[in-house]
Amino acid sequence: MASETPTLAPTGDARKHTTSPIVTGTSIIAVKYADGILVGGDTLGSYGSLARFRDLRRIRAVGKSTLIAAGGEYSDFQYLVDMLDDKVVDELCKDDGATLDASEYHSFLTRVMYQRRNKGNPLYNNLIVAGYSGGSGADGGKPFLGTIDPIATAYTDDFLVTGFGAHLALPIIRERWTAGMSEAEARTLVEDCLRVCYYRDCRTINKVQLGKVTRDGVVVSEPFELDTEWSFQSFIDPKAGAEFGGSW
Repeated sequence: MASETPTLAPTGDARKHTTSPIVTGTSIIAVKYADGILVGGDTLGSYGSLARFRDLRRIRAVGKSTLIAAGGEYSDFQYLVDMLDDKVVDELCKDDGATLDASEYHSFLTRVMYQRRNKGNPLYNNLIVAGYSGGSGADGGKPFLGTIDPIATAYTDDFLVTGFGAHLALPIIRERWTAGMSEAEARTLVEDCLRVCYYRDCRTINKVQLGKVTRDGVVVSEPFELDTEWSFQSFIDPKAGAEFGGSW
């Protein structure tokens, strides 16, 4: 008697990729200044339209001279951070005196994002990579600031903004940024941009985090609250003149 070969019933959806982000963060703002690079972002993790998680930190140090920050799906960002931490450990284990710099991390992440895009399973993040490239320490290295989007479009600039902040904060930076600005001026600019994003983007909060990269290393602050002002007339009476199109 012939043995019966078991068969699997068709499932139809045997394999699925992520088609929409679940827990997301919004804008990241980064600018170069005279002595380094400053990066800022809020700590809200939105579950759809619900302001669910209020302490999701989206700015991380990688190695000794690089920062990575991200908007978009938080779990994808965690996946990338784990991948980069593995790269750091791998470089340490080789013990050959060579380490990856910021431009090399940017190139590596571009390849990762491109490969995932080609597989139809992209990582839903807009990344910013900040640090030094071409050397390390006080005698070497140039400031590096680059970005990568979910389809692996990558480029570098003197200042970068991701998410909705590209509409709200970028015009402010273009007007006020200068190449030789001090750290205090850069911090004021970034905080002002984050404050405007808080006023106008409903996926933000005023609890923010800053990170900076200098030739001395990487520093990421603890989250803190921005001072805000709600006495503007357009906030108090937003419908004034509605018959003429509103006050905004």
